Amino acid sequence: MTRPRIALFLGILCISIFPVIVKMNLTSGLISAFYRMAIATAIIVPVAVCKNKMRLENPAILRPVLLCGLLFACDIAVWNVSIQKSSATQATLLTNLSPIWVGIFSFAFLGYRPRNSFWLGTAIALTGMIVFVGVDTIMGLKLDLAFFLALLSGLLYAIYILVSKRVLEKIGVIPFMTYSMITSTIFLFAVNVFFGESFVGFSEKAWLSLFVQGIVCQLIAWLLISYATQKMRPTRVSLSLLSQAIFATVLAALFVNEKITSIQMIGSGIILIGIATTFYEKKSKQIK
Repeated sequence: MTRPRIALFLGILCISIFPVIVKMNLTSGLISAFYRMAIATAIIVPVAVCKNKMRLENPAILRPVLLCGLLFACDIAVWNVSIQKSSATQATLLTNLSPIWVGIFSFAFLGYRPRNSFWLGTAIALTGMIVFVGVDTIMGLKLDLAFFLALLSGLLYAIYILVSKRVLEKIGVIPFMTYSMITSTIFLFAVNVFFGESFVGFSEKAWLSLFVQGIVCQLIAWLLISYATQKMRPTRVSLSLLSQAIFATVLAALFVNEKITSIQMIGSGIILIGIATTFYEKKSKQIK
């Protein structure tokens, strides 16, 4: 397994606890999104300054970097709210439609035609996701605000992956993460002020959850995923992110005593087969 794949695996593992923490409702979804970014930003900025990573050789690259920050901030804010207004299962299912959007947008706007193995892998993985969450859950989906927020989250996620892939071809991971997270933090601060959210008065457990989100789910996870995005195809990265549903279920069983059903195990196996399918290539071709 190559370094980018290892980084992607570890990054997905780090973000998989995020839905479990958000669903605990220790803080509002918007405040959770803000502190996730603010805590990570407070750590990475001094590191970037000390390592002289803030200087950009081409200042024009800053605009798409800032766009990435806005896209990511909108994504996690919308997803957090959708989780708290419905269920982590529904939000995760709809958000994880992002591989389809990545494939469509890649073909429509970037002139990149995803391989047949990607579409086959996506079909298999999404079938596994349906099995994983259960047909009853699919049939019970309501076209309410939470539904459309989760769907919007998937769209934002897909656009972020594609834009960040292009940007990371021209800039290093640390300056990219630093400037984009500063943008996300400022934007989410403004959103919370607009909606009248309180920034203080949380329990010790809530503060602990916020620091876990900021350090593990944001800083560590997205440094790793950004590195993988820089080195790998966006279609592969987006589809691999489906596995976070599996990891989240395992973590929920470990930390909040949720049971793993046999149906979930079967669905997990199908999802993993789908992900593996998109990584398949003929031996004559180099595998990244």
